[in-house]
Amino acid sequence: MKAVSAETKVDLAGLGEAQALAVDERGASLRRLGRLRWGLAAAGVLLVIVASAVLAPWIVPHDPLAVNIRHRLAPPAWMEGGDARHFLGTDQVGRDLVSRVIYGGRVSLVIGVTAVLLSTSIGVLLGLGAGYFGGRSDWTIMTLVNVMLTFPFVLLALAVIAVLGPSLVNMIIVLGVAGWPIYARVVRAETMAIREREFVLAGRALGMSHPRIVFRQIVPNLVSAIVVIATLQVAQVIILESFLSFLGLGIQPPTPAWGNMLGEGRVYMLNSWWIATFPGLAIFVTTLMINLIGNALRDWLDPHMKL
Repeated sequence: MKAVSAETKVDLAGLGEAQALAVDERGASLRRLGRLRWGLAAAGVLLVIVASAVLAPWIVPHDPLAVNIRHRLAPPAWMEGGDARHFLGTDQVGRDLVSRVIYGGRVSLVIGVTAVLLSTSIGVLLGLGAGYFGGRSDWTIMTLVNVMLTFPFVLLALAVIAVLGPSLVNMIIVLGVAGWPIYARVVRAETMAIREREFVLAGRALGMSHPRIVFRQIVPNLVSAIVVIATLQVAQVIILESFLSFLGLGIQPPTPAWGNMLGEGRVYMLNSWWIATFPGLAIFVTTLMINLIGNALRDWLDPHMKL
């Protein structure tokens, strides 16, 4: 038999090590996916909620604004006196709750995502300016952040809505302006640490402009933190929007929104509990799914959580 050369043995050993390393990496990825299974399940549920909101005009069984006094306060279909045409029952003027909850999700999700985009834009830009330039810019921006954090949110909402009036756009402005300080603080702290690292110092030595250093060198290292904060804040904004609508400061009836549906149903809680219960469950499930996704993203993007 032909003898195997030493070089061939080395190549085979190297190939075996590479295969073992690939198997270990696949096993580590599977273990991480197993650890993130709740986040994946939550993403699936949230996808269904978003799809139902987007496709609402085609899937709702009734017009969410159609009033039918003859069927007012009808209980859910599985209760005595329920109607199969109104699976979750009807409200105080006979509007179908299934249709209104689905349409209400459109309003709440649009406000949540849009307000978070506005907060992210303001907070990230101010945080980058404070952390990178420091000095007077840092002091001015952080003073503004401290003022915003100590200013009562309800008072801000009352002031803006009293001047501009309650509407979808004004609600987005209020929630967006109120939510940016957390981004500014986190981005400032991370930027102050990154600006002293070798690759940033090398960029300065090569004569790179400040905008190029900030947006090409620093911002890519902040993406994971920003994504996690934004994901978790969407849930918070949905709750705040529901709170303002519950108080009558947000989306006004008859436009369906989970918050104003809660506000309308609180009067009937003792006798017709379903009017407020199902919008409340929609808020609970949606915010829970978003929080689970945020936790999973944090674990996935954090290098210290990798196996």
